Amino acid sequence: MDKVTGLASENGVVIFNKNSCCLCYAVNILFQVLRAGMEKVNTMLGCNALVPAVFISGRLVGLTDEIMSLHLSGSLIPMLKPY
Repeated sequence: MDKVTGLASENGVVIFNKNSCCLCYAVNILFQVLRAGMEKVNTMLGCNALVPAVFISGRLVGLTDEIMSLHLSGSLIPMLKPY
């Protein structure tokens, strides 16, 4: 967990994902469309981590549902403005 929090605090936007996950793909495309500078990290930790997990400014913002809800409410773009 220290690696996760360290990486999340060192980068503005971090997305933990799996290559085979369609929801991860959708969230990555959303962030590309919004032109957010991000660090994508494939989870190869040997566990069934919930993904995509999105961190912004070192804080866990949420999984797919939370990210899409923030975007639809207009709250995601202001969070990404610095990045």
